[in-house]
Amino acid sequence: MTRDTAWVDLFLEAQAAELGAAKNTLMAYARDLRDFTDWVKYQNLSLDNLMQPDIESYLVQCDAQGLAPATRARRLSAIRQLYRFAFEERLRADNPAIRIKGPGKAQRLPKTLTEDEVGRLLEVAPQHGRTATERCRNACLMALLYATGMRVSELVSLPLAAARGDPQMLLVRGKGGKERMVPLSPPARTALVDWLALRDAEETARRSKGLAPSPFLFASGGTAGYLTRHRFYNLIKEFAVKAHVDPEKVTPHTLRHAFATHLLANGADLRVIQTLLGHADIATTEIYTHVLEARLQALVQEHHPLAQAARRKTGGNTSSDGQ
Repeated sequence: MTRDTAWVDLFLEAQAAELGAAKNTLMAYARDLRDFTDWVKYQNLSLDNLMQPDIESYLVQCDAQGLAPATRARRLSAIRQLYRFAFEERLRADNPAIRIKGPGKAQRLPKTLTEDEVGRLLEVAPQHGRTATERCRNACLMALLYATGMRVSELVSLPLAAARGDPQMLLVRGKGGKERMVPLSPPARTALVDWLALRDAEETARRSKGLAPSPFLFASGGTAGYLTRHRFYNLIKEFAVKAHVDPEKVTPHTLRHAFATHLLANGADLRVIQTLLGHADIATTEIYTHVLEARLQALVQEHHPLAQAARRKTGGNTSSDGQ
C-alpha cells in the first residue's frame, strides 16, 4: 500500500466512523479520490508534497476532459475534505486546497411530475406484478414514496419495526444517520396495513421452512436483504409505461420532487417541507419555490387575457418575426 492510498483509506474510515457518512457518500469519495491520486502518481508527485498549483492543474485537466461543472465541484470538495483531514491529523502542516475556488454550479430546477401524472402512477402500481404479493408490495412502495417524499435508499431499507402498530408517523433514518419523523396519509396507511398482512403471512411460511425472518419491510433474497434501489428504479419505469407517463420523467427522485412541489403549491410552509425531506439547509429546499415560480409564470403566459391577445395578434407567435 502506498502512502497516498493509506491517506485515502484513513480519511474514508474517519468519514464512516466519526461522521456516519452513508455508504453511497463513501463510494463517491473513493471514486473521486482514486481519480485524483492516479493523476498525482502519473505526475510523479504525492499527496504530502502537492501544492495549490498542482491541484489547480488537476482541475484544469478535468475541465479539458469535458467534465461537467458539478462533477468538477464534487471532485474539488473531496480533495478539500481529504486535505482538511490530513491537516487536522497532522499528516501535513498545511492545507494546499483551502484557497481554491471551484466552478460555480449552475442552478438547475428539479424535474417534477404533475399531480395527475402521480395519480396515474399510484393507480397502476397495485395492478403491476406477477402475483398478488408483488402487486400489494408495489402499491405500498408507491403510496409511501409519494406520501413521505423519502429518498429511495430510505424507502427500500425501511425496517419492519418502523411499520408496526398502524403508525401515523414513520421514523426514517436519513443521510449521516440522522432520524426524522414523517407523517403518513390515510391511503398510505391503508396500503401499509394491506402489505403487512401479506408480508406477515409469507414470514410465517418462511419460518415453517426453518428460514430466518427478515428485519426489513421490503425484504429481498439479495445480498442487502431488501429490495434494491436499482430494482425499484426499474419498477417505476414499468409503472410509467403502464400509466402512459413519459418514463424519462419518472425516477424515485422526481417523485420526491413532486412530493415537495405539490405540498408547496397547496400552501405548505417551506420549513415544514425542509423537515419532511430531511434537508440540513433551508437553501436546499428553496429550490422548490423556483419550480413553483416557473410553473406560475407558464400558467400566466398561457391563460392571461393579454398574453392570449398577443398570440392572436401575431398568429400564435409573440415575436415580431411572426407578423
